[in-house]
Amino acid sequence: MEVVYKKPESLKDETIIYCPGCGHGIIHRLIAEVVDELGIREKTIGVAPVGCAVVAYNFFNFDVTESAHGRAPAVATAIKRLLPDRIVFTYQGDGDLAAIGTSEIIHAAARGENITVVFVNNAIYGMTKGQMAPTTIPGMKTTTTIEGRNVKYHGYPLKVCELLSQIDGVYYVERTSIDSIPNIIKTKQSIRKAFKYQIENKGFSLVEILSPCPINWKMTPKESMDWIRDVMSKYFVLGVFKDKGG
Repeated sequence: MEVVYKKPESLKDETIIYCPGCGHGIIHRLIAEVVDELGIREKTIGVAPVGCAVVAYNFFNFDVTESAHGRAPAVATAIKRLLPDRIVFTYQGDGDLAAIGTSEIIHAAARGENITVVFVNNAIYGMTKGQMAPTTIPGMKTTTTIEGRNVKYHGYPLKVCELLSQIDGVYYVERTSIDSIPNIIKTKQSIRKAFKYQIENKGFSLVEILSPCPINWKMTPKESMDWIRDVMSKYFVLGVFKDKGG
């Protein structure tokens, strides 16, 4: 019988504990596949801060350390500078990266640190039951914006890719999605490119991934994928925002 798929070596034999329909399981698999295909498992170190992905070390079959909330880029910077032969990436949510960690990500980018950032954007605080995040889009209802985000009172969402693409130290920034099979394939290609640029010592790379949070969005998994395609990606437009390599 022909083998068409097998679990990546970079994933452990552990049951995924994320909520039904959550995108983290898909993204974990894509990262693991890329690490395997590039042959860098023994050299890879992940950094997972506070948030839903704080338990990432349970699932990846390579070294993963934790950091304080928002401080993953600082920890990744230290690891990469001390161990420059390692492939170091952060795995961060929108509440972590774009709120308490805004200064960390901006200055790591400005320094052109040779790290890879995987930024999971579900437009809400997932771990703490659905409060407004810096990426909550206008009109979106959360537990702290029960009538929808009103930009007059709550301000506008942060568009991280657009912001970071203006910084000279950034080498590669792209926004992708996992709402469909073609976009999942594209997301894997983007993650691979970001890791490849780090291997080539090109500098700072970030891949933002629009990901579903059905429980806090109060949708079914299918509805959440449709919402990413029909609503979320209209505000957070997909595409390459900076690529010095091509």
